[in-house]
Amino acid sequence: MIFFGILISIAEICTLCWLLFNFAVYALPIFLGVNAGIWAYGTGAGWFGAIVTGLVGASLTLVAGQALLMLVRPVWARLLIALAFVAPAGMAGFYATLGIIRQTMPSETWQIIFAVIGAVAVGVTAFLRIAGMAATDPADGIPARG
Repeated sequence: MIFFGILISIAEICTLCWLLFNFAVYALPIFLGVNAGIWAYGTGAGWFGAIVTGLVGASLTLVAGQALLMLVRPVWARLLIALAFVAPAGMAGFYATLGIIRQTMPSETWQIIFAVIGAVAVGVTAFLRIAGMAATDPADGIPARG
């Protein structure tokens, strides 16, 4: 029975890491959508209004980010836009890794070291996905050259 518990725990950790890597790009839109929903609920919009406001806010953030990445030409501006999406993804990676590592490692120093490694891994993954979004030419949809 303990063997099955260990296998289920490993499968759970792998699933959570897979979800983290796949959805890290959406950390900023989700964060802004949740905050917009909380704000709307606090102003008296009710549950339905808060959910709709949050979904609209998250969608607009993602669409605006992708549009800016496609339309802005200077590389430094694209890097700033990408950094706006990568920074929350890196923070999410840090805290997710820290939460997983705290269950297995007693040393706080090593917990922080592995959490930083996780943050870098998630941040690099998010940056590569965002760079992939920015690599298409908006005129014809063909990947841009050099």
